[in-house]
Amino acid sequence: MLKVSEILQVKGDTLYTATPDTPVAEAIQTMNQYDIGSLVIMDHGRLTGMLSFREIIKHLSANDCAVGSATISSIMDSAPVIVSPDTDADKLRRLMLEKHARYVPVMEGPMLLGVISFYDVAQAVVSAQEFENNMLKAYIRDWPVGDEEASSN
Repeated sequence: MLKVSEILQVKGDTLYTATPDTPVAEAIQTMNQYDIGSLVIMDHGRLTGMLSFREIIKHLSANDCAVGSATISSIMDSAPVIVSPDTDADKLRRLMLEKHARYVPVMEGPMLLGVISFYDVAQAVVSAQEFENNMLKAYIRDWPVGDEEASSN
């Protein structure tokens, strides 16, 4: 069964973080510069929230499309869905769907290991299915010929 740790290995270990007192305008610039959909919000080494384009759009909508001088702490999701590296991919998918979470931090105790996006999950599932499909095709190609088939040839 596919685990969160395996999805992280394929994804790589680049993390984008910000602090709660970072201006929203700066967060938007960072997300645009690195073409990412979320930032993990850390305060003194502790995860305190997530900021995604969803929170930014809600903020813009509530403020006549003006970013203003707001900081991340005023708009972030302060209780994001969190998983461990041992969480299986099926459970992760269910959590993401139930909680409408497109980005999920992976924590091992107090340590942030990475963030898994809905895209990362989809990519991992497709890769696992392609691998399984190739294994099945190889197995069928190498199917041993039984005595009955050998004698009829």
